[in-house]
Amino acid sequence: MQASSSTKSTFSIPLSDITRDALKIKETFPNLPNSKIDLVQKVINSPSTKPKLRINMTTKGPSRKQIIVPMSIELSKKFIKDSSMHIININRALEGINSKTIIDFIYVEDKGIVITTNNISPNSDLQKIEKYVKNSFLSEAEQISLPRLPQSKSYLKIVGIPYINDITNSCFSSNDAESILRSNHIFNDIVLASRPCIIKVSPKSDMSIIWINIWDSQSGSNAKKIINRCFNVGSFIATVWGANMNPGVP
Repeated sequence: MQASSSTKSTFSIPLSDITRDALKIKETFPNLPNSKIDLVQKVINSPSTKPKLRINMTTKGPSRKQIIVPMSIELSKKFIKDSSMHIININRALEGINSKTIIDFIYVEDKGIVITTNNISPNSDLQKIEKYVKNSFLSEAEQISLPRLPQSKSYLKIVGIPYINDITNSCFSSNDAESILRSNHIFNDIVLASRPCIIKVSPKSDMSIIWINIWDSQSGSNAKKIINRCFNVGSFIATVWGANMNPGVP
């Protein structure tokens, strides 16, 4: 019996991942010769090109071609009024110590004044600028902090500490966390970028997570020194872990 021409058998052939990838490549690059498709597939599927799980622990700070001079907003506004004169005088002072640094412009931020330069300034430049700025405010020089280059931030968390402080019988606070960090030698060279934040591991847990942000280099060298380090908090053993730069903690 002959099958009718009007009834055609319809079925789909499952495509392999390799075939599916090849079709996608051909669709994206229609002019790509067939001989090159296999080469593109090998590059795509190479282990070195596949995404890796990574924690974005350190955020890069502003350009290092800046000098931050921390001071009050009032002093900053006084200084910026004569910014053109200050730029000329500071550049002359730097030229006097054979520095290659040139001041381009100055602006005000909440943390103080920011001096933008043509290159990264060495310590000798920072010392000369500190002297000039403090001489500009003789009666208020103590309110001016040491000039520094911009720094990055690293984000860490400390686990293994109870949520309730045994001594005060109350929840661990930011002050308690700062006291713990100050009393332990592994944090001797660590400077906090903001106050620690404490949360419960889970609603039913009696343990806490302490989130800390620290000033660091762009390579995260300070964080790397203390990650996976353990220390005692009473009878408990706490551990420092790396954390994502946006942990979602208020």
